[in-house]
Amino acid sequence: MYRKAELSIAIPGSIVSDIPHLREKTARIGMIGRAVAIFRVNEIVIFPDMPMKNQDRDIHLIATILSYMETPQYLRKWLFKMKPELRYAGILPPLRTSHHPITKKLRDLKVGEFREAVTVSRVKDGVLVDVGIEQPILIKNKEIKLNQRITVRICAIFPNPEAVIVNREEVPIFWGFRVTASTMPFGRLVKERAFDLVIATSRLGAPFANVKDVILTRRKNANQILVALGAPTQGLYEIAKLENLALENIADFVVNMIPSQGTETVRTEEALYASLAILNILTSI
Repeated sequence: MYRKAELSIAIPGSIVSDIPHLREKTARIGMIGRAVAIFRVNEIVIFPDMPMKNQDRDIHLIATILSYMETPQYLRKWLFKMKPELRYAGILPPLRTSHHPITKKLRDLKVGEFREAVTVSRVKDGVLVDVGIEQPILIKNKEIKLNQRITVRICAIFPNPEAVIVNREEVPIFWGFRVTASTMPFGRLVKERAFDLVIATSRLGAPFANVKDVILTRRKNANQILVALGAPTQGLYEIAKLENLALENIADFVVNMIPSQGTETVRTEEALYASLAILNILTSI
């Protein structure tokens, strides 16, 4: 089995530009959030595929809704105020990832368990944090600003529950995704981030079956992988041309993940599910 690599996806800011109503925009973004959670994507990068002044609002909307989805339910009241972008957040599907626990009682906590937390108050010997149970718990000898999200490990339960701060990278299981709203167009983004393996998806690309062996070989030594998708109105070839670049000079592979598709078009969220399902094989062989 290959070692774990950091997996990012890149989606254009115009993925909801063809939808007029916020409710339907929210539903499409929710499908994307579920896909990246199912297939353990570490980062979603939203990049502009038209002038930023025309796309700021959509990129902000996508980033806000995805960040809200990724945040455990018990922390949302601390980290998200009433925002018009979240008007239809109630229709978003729950992620049910490991960092979204459904246990809400102190008696259900286990020593060694990881939780996402937010600092809610300061006390003489540290700070109290909300970890999703009926009472805040103590982190000793720490000074952290209030309303800050952190990752913790439960180190004691009785007689008084306590936790310690850990780096997110210390958690040995999939622990949610980051959301990055980029101001850089696709080609510049790829160049600046220096990914080890960049896979662009396009119906004009090579069928996956034809390139899977060489992708598997490249995958062995990749630490940072990017999978990029096009927009409803233009594919990655067209998006690359906006920078006067050839897509083949940006990506290591241009791949058709749905050869012989039965529909005239494949929506971005549909292509995302198909692509991640196929690429998921790379981490299980």
